[in-house]
Amino acid sequence: MTEFGVMTSGRTPLTPARQASLREHNLGMVLDQIVNAATPPSRADIAGATGLTRATVSALADHLLAGRLIAELAPVSSQRAGRPAVPLVPAARTLVAVGLEVNVDYLGVRAIDLTGAVLAESVEPGDFRNTRPEPVLAALAALFAGVVTPLEAEGIPMAGCYVALPGLVDRNTGPLRLAPNLGWESVDVVGLLTRNLQMNGTPVALANEAKLAARAEAEARRPDDVHSFFYVSGEIGIGGAIVTDGAVVPGRHGWSGEIGHTLIDPNGPLCGCGSHGCLEQYAGKDALMRAARLPQSAPVRALLDSVGSPSTDTALAEGGRALGIALSNTANLIDVDTLVLGGVYTSLAPYLIPPIQRELAARVLSHRWSPVTVQAARSVDYAALTGGAKTVLGDIVMDPNSWTRRVLAEPTPIT
Repeated sequence: MTEFGVMTSGRTPLTPARQASLREHNLGMVLDQIVNAATPPSRADIAGATGLTRATVSALADHLLAGRLIAELAPVSSQRAGRPAVPLVPAARTLVAVGLEVNVDYLGVRAIDLTGAVLAESVEPGDFRNTRPEPVLAALAALFAGVVTPLEAEGIPMAGCYVALPGLVDRNTGPLRLAPNLGWESVDVVGLLTRNLQMNGTPVALANEAKLAARAEAEARRPDDVHSFFYVSGEIGIGGAIVTDGAVVPGRHGWSGEIGHTLIDPNGPLCGCGSHGCLEQYAGKDALMRAARLPQSAPVRALLDSVGSPSTDTALAEGGRALGIALSNTANLIDVDTLVLGGVYTSLAPYLIPPIQRELAARVLSHRWSPVTVQAARSVDYAALTGGAKTVLGDIVMDPNSWTRRVLAEPTPIT
């Protein structure tokens, strides 16, 4: 699989290659045009957008059709002379990509196809604080099998999976270095899962939960041309991700965006990471529930239902203020003008945004010339699951031949 974050969706469109691999490159470029089009393009549309000849586009499209990556719609009349145009779309239910997640209070699996449709999913609540990785990952593999086995029985082949984890992950192969809220350290997640028979040999890759959620958010914002932002994933822990030109920026080791462990007060409460005064001790879900005098195991809905009580209003105001301090530092460091609140913060956004914006106005040096916008996320409902599956599909779009070789007994020549 490609290095996480180097995906085509939402970025500047690929351009024709002028090297030995130009056929494979151009095949990916044509598939990218079809998968990410606002309206289904014809072969002539793709030729016009890419600069490839009509004959080349036709040959490439025929190869993608044979590899069951795209499908043709009924011809439509055109104002131009000649035959009616045949729109091209991603093929439905011809492959399945899966996003998995281990979070502090749930396990999740979501399977999608190349159209982005959810074919099946399952989310299992639980308390995974200070657990052993082996039984938790075995439970995740069983959840995976329950979702995927019926799809494979229908003849829909598996493309791969990404696992979202709430901690430091060494790129896409691991290990998971540290997940403080799980109590996990130096865990070979890929090895444990690939050796599990219920995974049935499925290729496994890893990424931080916030980065995968940001990947889904980047796709959700593409129609509005919002391609650069800082994403904040609010759960029991707090993760973050930088998105530039539609691509997640992973950092040297894949560890960027750990905003939950930025400092609010050096004399503050002890954090699970071993430091004092980290942001998640003021604005993580557990911290907000404690401050609101609600059970930590209660859903975020309980916090919303108690808005108006002094303890809840104070919890949200102080949590928003802490977030505003941390996000002000972020905006000053990376010159970002859009901040996106995801995870549990999406539903809490109306109460968190005002105190966040007050801190931004007071602390961001460039605020007078370019105020920072704070918005609720558009990709909701376990966004990291969608982001994981979309990342698998991004690999296929980058290199369709890796998939068509599996489908075709004899690879069709690309001319």
